[in-house]
Amino acid sequence: MKFFKNKLAVTVIVLSVTFLGIIVYSVKRDNGNIAIGAAGSALNPIQKVAYNALDKVKGGFDFFFHFSEVKKENEELKKKNVELKNNMIEYDSLKSENDRLKNLLDFKNQKSDYNYVTTSIIGKMGGSFIDGYIINKGKKDGVEKDVVVVASAGGENSDDIIGLVGQVTEVYDNWSKVQCLVNENIAVSAMVQSTKDSSGIVKGYRDNKNNMLAKLYYLPINSEIKEGDIITTSGLGLLYPKDIRIGEVMSVEEDKVNVQKTAVIKPYVNFSKLEELLIIIPKNKTSKEIQYKEG
Repeated sequence: MKFFKNKLAVTVIVLSVTFLGIIVYSVKRDNGNIAIGAAGSALNPIQKVAYNALDKVKGGFDFFFHFSEVKKENEELKKKNVELKNNMIEYDSLKSENDRLKNLLDFKNQKSDYNYVTTSIIGKMGGSFIDGYIINKGKKDGVEKDVVVVASAGGENSDDIIGLVGQVTEVYDNWSKVQCLVNENIAVSAMVQSTKDSSGIVKGYRDNKNNMLAKLYYLPINSEIKEGDIITTSGLGLLYPKDIRIGEVMSVEEDKVNVQKTAVIKPYVNFSKLEELLIIIPKNKTSKEIQYKEG
């Protein structure tokens, strides 16, 4: 049965080709013959089916012939896409670094009473920034104990802010240790920018959710400090340059027993994402920051 079907298909194709040749010949000879035209019309549906079938077969062969080429082009496009993404990441990283360094340079140019040493973090004491950073500059670079460390604050809408990081607490020939502001061993004379109250002391503080913050102590009971106020260094003692930004006030508390106000501060600096640091060294060696100790 299959043999007869195949034979019939071959016969149909042969007849189609034959009649097509006759039609073409007739048209060229006398611009058409009614009898042959009728035969051509009758065979037209068969020719159409045969042509469509052959066209699909040809399309299938074309797909398989070009599949490997298309696959190769697709892989190349994927590689180029990955390269472009990597280039964009690298560009963004370099741009951020350039912006931070520019901010530090601008800060240096504003204060001529100090020497400056740029440095990078090479480690953390105890595996956490709370215990302190290890930096790659030391005595040979002019670094001294108790001098101030700042950084470009970074983050959305704060890229141009230079924020207080902390203080150098140990110095060796080629490296030093820095304690950050949120460590409770660091105390800084501070000022409320809006009210000019300059009697406060900022120390590290943890809230009941263990968030690493800072707290401003010893403000006058009549201080008009409020949420959102900017807290800066007061410049007392000249070890800390005046007007270095520390953070913003999150909340204010009134201590009627001790007749004072305190304020919880969110530091500008993200201590877990610091990279480049700037060490500030006073040219006048006789001045020292007031060191506050509880008790």
